[in-house]
Amino acid sequence: MRDSAPLLAVSHRRVDAHDEDTRLGVSTSFTQHPALRSTTLLRTVLAIQSLLVRGSGFDDFGLVVDVAPAWRIPRCGDCGGIARSVHDQRERFWRHLDGAGMFVKLRYAIRRVHCPACAGVKTEQVPWASPGCNFTHAFEERVAFLAQQSSKTAVSKLMRVTWRTVGGIISRVVGRHLDAGEDRLEGLRHIGIDELSYRKHHQYVTVVIDHERGVVVWSQRGKSADTLRAFFEDLGPERCKLIESATIDMSAAYISAVGEMIPDAKMIFDRFHVQRLVQNALDETRRDEVREAPDTEGKRALKHTRWCLLKSPWNLTEAESKGLEGLEEANKSLYRGYLLKESFAGILDRRQIYVAQEMLTAWVKDAKCSGLAHFERVAGTIERHMDGILEYVRTRFSNGRTEGLNGKIRTITRRSFGFHSATALISMIFLCCGGVHVTPAFSRP
Repeated sequence: MRDSAPLLAVSHRRVDAHDEDTRLGVSTSFTQHPALRSTTLLRTVLAIQSLLVRGSGFDDFGLVVDVAPAWRIPRCGDCGGIARSVHDQRERFWRHLDGAGMFVKLRYAIRRVHCPACAGVKTEQVPWASPGCNFTHAFEERVAFLAQQSSKTAVSKLMRVTWRTVGGIISRVVGRHLDAGEDRLEGLRHIGIDELSYRKHHQYVTVVIDHERGVVVWSQRGKSADTLRAFFEDLGPERCKLIESATIDMSAAYISAVGEMIPDAKMIFDRFHVQRLVQNALDETRRDEVREAPDTEGKRALKHTRWCLLKSPWNLTEAESKGLEGLEEANKSLYRGYLLKESFAGILDRRQIYVAQEMLTAWVKDAKCSGLAHFERVAGTIERHMDGILEYVRTRFSNGRTEGLNGKIRTITRRSFGFHSATALISMIFLCCGGVHVTPAFSRP
């Protein structure tokens, strides 16, 4: 009886520990299998469908597994069709996910076959890799997943491949996912268009997003009208007719392309860019007043009003508010520009389209009669683009989502310390902002 109590306590502790692991979602059970052959074990560990393991061995770098496709008759690597006539064969290696810290490579004497459908000699299809690729699908998926989360340099060190190899893998993974998924240009109704600088000396890419899904659907090098026309040509005339609105900045190239290719769609000018024109006019007016100030003290006082003038009234500190109180008496021209800036922002906050139109028309008239050269110039620009500005008031669509994705893309660019080519950047854009979902490959028996 004295020995039963400790045994009972131990039993209770085991049950409690098992219950705690179960509550935390940790499995404490395992299944015992009879002794497995090495080939069966390797096939289970590799976790590749339609794969046969013929044997294994070691070289100077790690494990080498001899494999073959599960089908006997070879298939064309391009079309996937049956190709019975074999031209020749050559031994090749494919890098797979590391195991126990070792390199794992698959070895197979791949065949070149005569494909009747393609009418030529093609490399046969294998279930573990794409044609012409030296890495398995599982390896490339993991590299792409890591590239979404960290820099390419970190990925290259972790996966033990070169920096350029990471870029090539990303391009292939993105291509496979975009080709296998639904057409990303299908069902577009509201789009946002913007450019993004990726390198010095005015190197740009144009980015088009879907406002409804919040993903990048198209990107290409350049920011000209021809660049944007290429998007609409890819879209096709039938799908172009389905686009209801396009949000853009006031770029003349984008305005020309949108007006030409989708004339029935609403052209909406982004509020940030429109309001920035008025703010820049106010800042240029302040600079002119600083230059014309008669003494040094007056110049210094006007220079220190820069941020006070550009801020919204509710963001001003107490000291900044006091600094603007005497502006009406100190400099009437600058105070007039400040009132024009604030009234313009109030017009864009309106919800009634006809009221906003009347107020904007009156604002343009006041700006042209203000005697301020910079505001007169901006008033002419706003008058020419008034329809697109009023569409913002009606729809409340802006390029905010586009600018948000551009901010994410700039973070990716900084994380990568820049890109040598637009192609590499566009692949990263689709990987991180294009709705491409990759997961690290895990084997499960």
